[in-house]
Amino acid sequence: DCHQHTNKSCEECLKNVSCLWCASNGRCMEYPVRRVLPPANLCELRSSRWGVCWVNFEALIIAMSVVGGTILIMLGVCCCCCCCKKKSKKQVLKGPDKDDERAAREREKRRVRQEERRAEMKSRHDEIRRKYGTV
Repeated sequence: DCHQHTNKSCEECLKNVSCLWCASNGRCMEYPVRRVLPPANLCELRSSRWGVCWVNFEALIIAMSVVGGTILIMLGVCCCCCCCKKKSKKQVLKGPDKDDERAAREREKRRVRQEERRAEMKSRHDEIRRKYGTV
């Protein structure tokens, strides 16, 4: 069926989706369905056309690789962004982290020590006032 379009145009050959056009020798042949890519002894990749005449297998493979790689990179970036967003959300929901808690404890200790010093100073001053009768 495909062989009858040999030495005609690429468009004529590729009207049938099971046909493969080889631009180097103008042959129209059955696509080797048992293989993903046509073997080099049938037709070189840069000369092979299937589906459309304006793109060869070599360009198709490169384009599909670029598109596939871009999609994988985008998925990886999206996964990383989602994980980072979840981590920051968990920390906000979880409350302050250990550094914040440590700083709060130290502030509280300083405040308690300062209160103790104030009370001690006040008692000393009161004692001095009582001693000299200025209360």
